Amino acid sequence: MTGMGDRVCVDICSLMKPGEGVLVRSFARGLFLVHSECSESNYIASRPFRVNAGPVHAYVAIPDGKTCYLSELKTGKEIFVVDQNGIQRTAVVGRVKIETRSLVIVTAKVDSDEETCYSILLQNAETVGFVPPNKGNEATAIPVTSLKVGDQVLLKLQGGARHTGIEIQEFIIEK
Repeated sequence: MTGMGDRVCVDICSLMKPGEGVLVRSFARGLFLVHSECSESNYIASRPFRVNAGPVHAYVAIPDGKTCYLSELKTGKEIFVVDQNGIQRTAVVGRVKIETRSLVIVTAKVDSDEETCYSILLQNAETVGFVPPNKGNEATAIPVTSLKVGDQVLLKLQGGARHTGIEIQEFIIEK
């Protein structure tokens, strides 16, 4: 566990199915596919319209190749919903809920580049999870509470840095 922080739940005006979620990250160059709350758990009923997306500073993918901060989302704004095959669709935000919760940091490496790590902060809860690669079986989320070293999760890698949500070709270091 990392500590406490303000996290954002995004409720959209359509339903998501297993294997779908939104692309989120603390840094712009790679976004994790964070799973929706469409699965039942021991703690809550299925909420297929919700993604417990991450802290207020994190980026989320929106149309036109842009990103915005989760804290900038509001009713009526469009975001991307993506499935485990990379198929994306737009969805309208119905509500954004920000609450203080315990956070955990997750770090991932891409096989082709052992030097580069991608990280994300998420609420430390069973209902928060990642979308694993599609291996022909039914889509299931990997909850952050049961994530193990070596588990595979989906990332969307992006080339350039970002300024006001738009990709730019400029020297920027994000730590």
